[in-house]
Amino acid sequence: MKDDTCCAPAKRCMILACSGGSNVGQLSNQAAVELTKEGFGSMYCLAGIGGAISGFVQSAKDVDEMVVIDGCPIGCAREVLKQQGVTERNYLVVTDLGFVKAKKLYLNPKDIQKVKDEVRKMLGPETVRPADDACCSDRDGGKC
Repeated sequence: MKDDTCCAPAKRCMILACSGGSNVGQLSNQAAVELTKEGFGSMYCLAGIGGAISGFVQSAKDVDEMVVIDGCPIGCAREVLKQQGVTERNYLVVTDLGFVKAKKLYLNPKDIQKVKDEVRKMLGPETVRPADDACCSDRDGGKC
């Protein structure tokens, strides 16, 4: 049986993260950056949504899957979405993972990994797959 799973369209996953001026805000941001680089989803511009730029707001409303990562219970990312009429899904607050908010900006790679692992756990391994256009290049002459 032919395996076409790598050629199946992946769900588009929007990652929206707090980028606040604290360790937990920056943990949110860095986790989103790394998840994007790893092909888990795509980081989008929360400021564009907050600025009511229509294309940004509509993209947030239309996306297949969404992860919202706030650094602390103040919930700036959640509030931005609420003000623009966007329903947030898959919501994570970094301080709920045991981190204490501080003004230090040094990030420990193990802490970033903990946030990324929690995001992956929220969605499950099969929910979002990297959309890798090159996956079929060695099969069927590159055609799916």
